[in-house]
Amino acid sequence: MSYEYERVATPANGLRLHLNENTAGCSPAVIDAIRGLTREQIAEYPDYEAVNAAAAARLHTSADSLLLTNGLDEGILVASMVALRATRGDGEGIVVVPAFDMYAACTDALGGRVIQVPLGEEFEFPLEPVLRAITDRTRIVWLTNPNNPTGQSIPREAIARVAATAGHAIVFVDEAYADFGGTTLIGDALLRQQPNVIVGRTFAKAYGLAGIRAGAVIGDPATIASLRRVAPPYGLNVCAAAALPPAFHDRAYYDWYVDQVAQSREMLYAGFDRLGVRFWKSDANFVLANFEGRGSAIASALAARGVHVRDRSNDPGCADCLRVTAGVADHTGQFLAALEAVL
Repeated sequence: MSYEYERVATPANGLRLHLNENTAGCSPAVIDAIRGLTREQIAEYPDYEAVNAAAAARLHTSADSLLLTNGLDEGILVASMVALRATRGDGEGIVVVPAFDMYAACTDALGGRVIQVPLGEEFEFPLEPVLRAITDRTRIVWLTNPNNPTGQSIPREAIARVAATAGHAIVFVDEAYADFGGTTLIGDALLRQQPNVIVGRTFAKAYGLAGIRAGAVIGDPATIASLRRVAPPYGLNVCAAAALPPAFHDRAYYDWYVDQVAQSREMLYAGFDRLGVRFWKSDANFVLANFEGRGSAIASALAARGVHVRDRSNDPGCADCLRVTAGVADHTGQFLAALEAVL
């Protein structure tokens, strides 16, 4: 079996609520910084001293515990390389599914065997099945916190048990949506106690920088050094290097958008309740809902009205489920009005 990222349509028009993007856009300060780049800076390889310092300060970590990457996707690929490059096809990567496609795709691309462990019936984290799946061939364990597409969080104690049991493997905790859930392992004693744990973060969601392609991996300095050795030397482009410091500095914009997401989630909960649609409360910037036999038809009907949501029906346990981005509250209102018309 081969694995790859499921590429979806990116419509030029309409309301894009299908890719978990920031629906407000980036901070105006980011645009000013990019416009300020000179012709000479575009022609030169970027210097990372300032952006590394800014990212370390914003994430409350040290520069030697941090690697900035070309989107979190590059961090996922680099972690796979470090974990699996020496296994000669005998290594395994555990993926708790449903999950981001790139975990299995990168594990498979590096010659690893993908071991899938499904979430529970209500999308609860399957701690005991994960622990049973760990063997001496396990080289990397992929955990998403909160999960995509369910929005459910993993208890810290569960991550600690996985990390202790898989002490010979990398435990990659993808915190792409942690800005909206309020909890993180960055700064947690677990990262000191378990140097095999690394945290992935992206600046695509809360900061609105998906098109810039900027992410980070954080962990024990020695573990990060092993990733740094195989990462491309200039993975972060000059626009990303210029954009991140002002994005971090504009805390008012960041706080406003995180609050918009929180408002939108509550609007979605209330709307789904009113319309009799089953859903799961989320710690991320999206909500998953089950439309019981009508998921794909409703997604198509919404798209015809210019409202795009993600059909997750092909994911394990997600038949007829649609994932809806929770972004700017006004956009959420537009979605709910379109959904009511469709229903």
